[in-house]
Amino acid sequence: MNALSKGQRKKRAALPLEVLNGKSIVLVGMMGAGKTSVGRRLAQRLDVPFVDADKKIEEAAGQTITEIFADHGETYFRDGERRVLKRLLDQGGPQVLSTGGGAFMDEENRKVIEETGISVWLKADFATLMRRVRRRPTRPLLQTPDPEATMRKLLAERDPVYALADVTVKTEDVAHGVIVNRILSALGNRLGQQEQGATK
Repeated sequence: MNALSKGQRKKRAALPLEVLNGKSIVLVGMMGAGKTSVGRRLAQRLDVPFVDADKKIEEAAGQTITEIFADHGETYFRDGERRVLKRLLDQGGPQVLSTGGGAFMDEENRKVIEETGISVWLKADFATLMRRVRRRPTRPLLQTPDPEATMRKLLAERDPVYALADVTVKTEDVAHGVIVNRILSALGNRLGQQEQGATK
């Protein structure tokens, strides 16, 4: 009984994967939205690789992101982020790719993501984000006298751009599996609509 239900769950989870056509699922959104933790579980459910773009940037630079910002500044970091993201997406999918909070703000990145992937915005409210980022006080963009004001400013700037993503999924402090199910459902709806449109 358990084995059957597990197999059925895996089959349901694989449905969106069949219509990805080799594309990557690219998670975008603010720091603290859960892109990495949710992304790992989504990749497990789909049985595809999980890739953390920020980790790949750190590997390529031989420094942590905090160190890159401190030593070279944000412009240098964004240049490296752009190169690494393009390389990861050019390798092809299917894969689940978690991006840094500012990656989707770059027009060139959005174009590459549009061509090679399906973007999923993990949308979290201000209170949820602040609660989460306080657990990791090393976020470079929040090293300001008033992190809350900075977060509100970033949300005001970024949310309209994140809204350009193919799929939007609300995330809050619930089990990661709940968010994964929401993503799978949203992807299934999105990809199903695209498939229907292609056959008309």
